[in-house]
Amino acid sequence: MEKENTEFTHFNEAGRSRMVDVSEKNMTERVAVAKGSISMKPETLKKIMEGQMKKGDVLGVAQIAGIMGVKRTSDLIPMCHNIFISGSDIAFEIDEANAIINIEATVKNTGKTGVEMEALMAVSVAALTIYDMCKAVDREMVISEICLMKKSGGKSGTFIRNEKLEEQK
Repeated sequence: MEKENTEFTHFNEAGRSRMVDVSEKNMTERVAVAKGSISMKPETLKKIMEGQMKKGDVLGVAQIAGIMGVKRTSDLIPMCHNIFISGSDIAFEIDEANAIINIEATVKNTGKTGVEMEALMAVSVAALTIYDMCKAVDREMVISEICLMKKSGGKSGTFIRNEKLEEQK
């Protein structure tokens, strides 16, 4: 189980932002899984499923966009390290009854720093791409519940989100 770090590590002695020095960390296999969702009108989801969106294959494009987001994370999040990505995958689960597309991203590397931000970026960019491709027919879509589900590797060990606690909130 992951031990909680209560110290801020992204500030130097003068209280200014810094990128954490990971040179002393061990190289370990690291995996992160994030999820999120985008809800929409039922007719919007139907158009996506039937390939009727004018901009093309919504989920195919969103998958590529999410993978591109993984690769560009350090360009957009100031304190993220530029890291080698071993693998990245994005899965979509369609919840027709509630007109929701659930998005799950898994990112892997072997390195000195984790891939949590890359997994979260993948979900975010995939959801934003779905929104972009469908906004002409549905501007009321809602992107929500983007969160880290689990991560492994590194000194802090394994983290697994407790879904039962989340449901009680």
